[in-house]
Amino acid sequence: MISVVIPLYNERDNIEPLQDELAAALAGIEHELILVDDCSSDDTLQRIRRDSNVRVIEFEKNSGQSAAMYAGIHAARGEAIVLLDGDRQNDPHDIPKLLAALESGADLACGYRANRKDTTFKRVQSRIANFVRSRFTGDGVRDTGCTLKAMRRDCREALVLFHGMHRFIPALIKGMGFRVVEMPVNHRARVAGVSKYGFGNRAWKATCDMFAVKWLLSRQVRLRIRPAPAVEG
Repeated sequence: MISVVIPLYNERDNIEPLQDELAAALAGIEHELILVDDCSSDDTLQRIRRDSNVRVIEFEKNSGQSAAMYAGIHAARGEAIVLLDGDRQNDPHDIPKLLAALESGADLACGYRANRKDTTFKRVQSRIANFVRSRFTGDGVRDTGCTLKAMRRDCREALVLFHGMHRFIPALIKGMGFRVVEMPVNHRARVAGVSKYGFGNRAWKATCDMFAVKWLLSRQVRLRIRPAPAVEG
């Protein structure tokens, strides 16, 4: 089974069409949707279609995108876990392509936005931030800001919850020895709701997080246990 984890915060006009798109993109694939509501102040929760394969996690207070992802990832029951934004800028029809990468041997498949539907300033800002982060952490990923990812369930053991964790998922997973690949995915302009993030709440916090993750990666310990010898007879 595939688990699709979607953080939600004030996405009242996006959740219903997103569920329709996911149903079409994953037709014939056994899956569950884990919708994590980060204490929305609108009626996002009331607009969720509560089907048999839909599980909803409700936060008591707003805790941020990283916390929502972490909670959803660790609640997942599927052998593969897909991460998807709730703003419909990620295209659910790219999910099968990421799952195929896992079937081909990858542990984490990261999408990168090949043709971004953002302002020039936002694209330049993101390009610089991704270049610095990738060189500093060694994750080799060009667009960690793209939420759309697919991972084997074992990869979640590499994640450590902190504010900003979602930007460093590839670094943390690669640091534990898992194989990370990336591939182009579709990016769409936001048609409803508003962006929750801007330059002011990204740059300084992301820089501090980057140094913290670099330290964490330098202190990681990888355990490799020898298999027990075969017992004759």
